[in-house]
Amino acid sequence: MTYPTDRPAVWFVTGASRGLGMALITHLLGRGDYVAATTRSSDRLLAGLGDTDTTHLLCFEAPLTDEEQVSAAVAKAYDRFGHIDVVVNNAGYGILGAVEETSNEDIRTMFDVQLIGTWNVIRSVLPHMRAARSGHIVNISSIVGLVAFPGWGLYSAAKFAIEGLSESLAAEVVDFGIDVTIVEPGYFNTSFLTDDSLALTSSAFDAYPGIREMIVTHQAMPGTQPGDPDRAAAALVTIAHGAGGPLRQQLGSDSSSLAESKADALKAEVLAARELAHTTDYAR
Repeated sequence: MTYPTDRPAVWFVTGASRGLGMALITHLLGRGDYVAATTRSSDRLLAGLGDTDTTHLLCFEAPLTDEEQVSAAVAKAYDRFGHIDVVVNNAGYGILGAVEETSNEDIRTMFDVQLIGTWNVIRSVLPHMRAARSGHIVNISSIVGLVAFPGWGLYSAAKFAIEGLSESLAAEVVDFGIDVTIVEPGYFNTSFLTDDSLALTSSAFDAYPGIREMIVTHQAMPGTQPGDPDRAAAALVTIAHGAGGPLRQQLGSDSSSLAESKADALKAEVLAARELAHTTDYAR
């Protein structure tokens, strides 16, 4: 994909009214780019943008789990702007609790938003991008989509799924000139850890005091995170400019350090398991 240099770029961004989504849209509109944005509340999005010029903004309150409404939103974006150059699948929320404490409803709701919603957007934009032989799909994962921690099981599972989807997608669309990037943020100073964006599992058992302590720690964290969302927004633009860049891009020094440690640990585990692995082939 060649990022447009002769006109403003057109972005399709989900999860636009809070967190990294809000920071990105504010940054894009300030650059003069065009933005089609999905949100659960257009009023909240517009209020968050304040005095930002919204002339280039198209808003949708389309639930991402509704395939028809997502397809309609994408079609309206093409009708309005003529192109979609970059898609950022950002919509989502966090959830904390032990695997044993997680209900079927917790699981279905998380995967509906994180995975099915992302899949619906991708399926809606790909026919247009294939026809144009151009486009960039940026899927916002998390460092816990690469490194899982106690109490983050459901959120990690959803983000691991996004990473698997993205790896396959990247290989499928490369010949159409379409780039795919997985973005793995660490802790950023957004509303992600507030009650607006962070849920708890349906049950809480006394058997997991460490997870209870972890939850309390995270609930007290807002305002102390090391990541600057405005700098993250600028980094996402850099990613969109970089055709043929890395499949995975960490954001934040915390994320980068954890990813490096994970890579080292994974290689050590593979090497330790190699001898037994090779014994399961047919004897020759």
